[in-house]
Amino acid sequence: MRRETAYKLAGRRHDQHHGVVVSGLQKEREIRFRPLPPNQVEQAALALRALRGLAVRPGTRPRSLLVSYSILDYSLELIEQALTDAGFHLDNALYVKLVRSLVYYVESTQRHNLSSPERLIKKSNEVYVKVYDQHPHGDHDETPQELREYK
Repeated sequence: MRRETAYKLAGRRHDQHHGVVVSGLQKEREIRFRPLPPNQVEQAALALRALRGLAVRPGTRPRSLLVSYSILDYSLELIEQALTDAGFHLDNALYVKLVRSLVYYVESTQRHNLSSPERLIKKSNEVYVKVYDQHPHGDHDETPQELREYK
């Protein structure tokens, strides 16, 4: 059975998430920069403000920016890769690398899950029951109803 057929039989709708409130789509992340070259934080903020759907403000730590974005449009990995390609130098301390790797993994998984179909967790058995009922099989009694109840 094709996946689309199973979803249809289970009564699941498989629409995109546009217009639907899904929690956890708005992200706010901190991007840290190296001390050198000077003024790169301000230049990076100007470059990021040019992107639609991305909000940028100064971070709580020195040499950092806070970026807010929707996971449907951006990911931290894409933003940081664009900054690196543009010549900005990001902080590569061990703690920052660990947090960065974790965020990359979490956002990648969330983006993958948002693009994949809903799973048939609780209703999967009902789908197969409906399919079984719709197809002829050897479990039918050919005896007419009135003869089955004859005493």
